[in-house]
Amino acid sequence: MSAKRIGIVVKNDIQAEKKARELEKWLGNQCVIIDARQSKDSDIPDDLLCIVVLGGDGTFLSVARFIGNRDIPLMGVKFGEVGFLAETTEDKLSYAVTSVLEGKYAIQKRARLDIKVMRNNKQIIDVDVLNDAVINKSALSRLASCAVFLDSTYLTTYRADGLIVGTPTGSTAYSLAAGGPVVHPAVPSIILTPICPFTLTNRPLIIPDSTKIEIRLEGSPEDIILTLDGQEGFEMDPGDIIFIKKSRNDIKMISFENHSYFKILKTRLKWSGGRS
Repeated sequence: MSAKRIGIVVKNDIQAEKKARELEKWLGNQCVIIDARQSKDSDIPDDLLCIVVLGGDGTFLSVARFIGNRDIPLMGVKFGEVGFLAETTEDKLSYAVTSVLEGKYAIQKRARLDIKVMRNNKQIIDVDVLNDAVINKSALSRLASCAVFLDSTYLTTYRADGLIVGTPTGSTAYSLAAGGPVVHPAVPSIILTPICPFTLTNRPLIIPDSTKIEIRLEGSPEDIILTLDGQEGFEMDPGDIIFIKKSRNDIKMISFENHSYFKILKTRLKWSGGRS
């Protein structure tokens, strides 16, 4: 059996593309460049040890969607502005890749959400997301009214500019900007975060990840968009029903330190003070 190769996905960025060429020259036939924008998941080679993602969080999320249910670990390399999903940086890439080839790494599992949308008793969407699903109104629309049921029991109707349903991984994305909590990826949970709620008592809510969520759009919603991982949007119809639950398919992320998440969190959020 041939040795495992490393896949490389590169964002459309001059510096990232330059680093990819350097990596390809160094690794030779031990690596393969993958175009996640043009290829299909069926085009992914079967002998990949992992996929190295040279880009920001957006690139990482697109690769997570691209691999679908394939059991391939991902390693993010920060080239974007935020980089919560990046395990390492450009200057440490050689060390990181060497560690992977030598098997000196750990695997962290990140939960995904299974998003299904039913329209006229037909399933029109069935997608896994790593960060979140967002129900948004357009800029000039009225408030969105989202009736939320948890395990078939009515919870409340969020009247807001929108509603975010996110994973712990997604807690540092749009949910955080909307006032949601930071939740460690190892905490088995789903986060509901209303966007600018009309009722001030509607606050972010953390629920067990075993909960099955059903969301119905009340009233006569117009210009309501369901956005998945901030990358793909679908126009909603008044009768659409959104079903959300924990996916059976986790994403595996390569890690080199036990507490790397906290270091990334402190760096990206620019926390300071206290002992180093």
